[in-house]
Amino acid sequence: MLEERIADSHFIRLIRKWLRAGILEEDGSVLNPTTGTPQGGIVSPVLANIYLHYALDLWVEKVVKKRCRGQVVYQRYADDFVVGFEFGYEAKRFFAELPDRLNQFCLEIAPEKSGIVRFSRCDLRGSKRFVYLGFDFYWARARSGKQTVKRRTNTKKFQQAISSLKIWINGAKSTPLKQLAPTLRSKLAGHFNYYGVIGNSQRLSEFFNAARHTIYRVLNSRSQKKSYSWKGFTAMWETLDIPNPKVVETMRPSTPCLI
Repeated sequence: MLEERIADSHFIRLIRKWLRAGILEEDGSVLNPTTGTPQGGIVSPVLANIYLHYALDLWVEKVVKKRCRGQVVYQRYADDFVVGFEFGYEAKRFFAELPDRLNQFCLEIAPEKSGIVRFSRCDLRGSKRFVYLGFDFYWARARSGKQTVKRRTNTKKFQQAISSLKIWINGAKSTPLKQLAPTLRSKLAGHFNYYGVIGNSQRLSEFFNAARHTIYRVLNSRSQKKSYSWKGFTAMWETLDIPNPKVVETMRPSTPCLI
């Protein structure tokens, strides 16, 4: 696939070396893969993206869209993608043909993450939510009164983020909170930067409050005597310069919505 666009033999040789690079296991052994890209390799995401461009993107653009009578909307990020079809029978045909297409490239879909859902402004009662890139996509009424597609943090991802924070703070609960503050600021800022999309402010606030209560409970479990009262913890929290939840996304020109 690279050789379709790249004539530099030295560059191609370097890519081949990357593909043959061994993987150092935790026990010190080296695993030499025979297929795929090396796990954790810096070039792996780039090569995987190029691979899926040929395996999926071009197929949807040059074959699927051209034979469909209705509108088709397609978006892919890394190995996650969503396709919107105007007509249900065309969605079913695509979903039936998708495994065979991927098998040609030694790929498989994840059955537990894949399926067909009704998602239409013309049938709000029959429409369902779908998950993409950690967000629930659903129909809701905008302030103008019109129905629009909204996003909020997926419940499973929300719970995983809180669980990850709890594991981290449990592993460092003997450390003074002021020393943990830089890492805590980074973790919360990272969450807000990713999930801070328009319409998701409630989930951001819920995460902020859940994170604060989680840290409060863990710090108070360090001994039989409470380290903080809630009032004292709140006062101390204010001194740590922890970022407040905020929407970082700005309005962009409208794009075609999924039908």
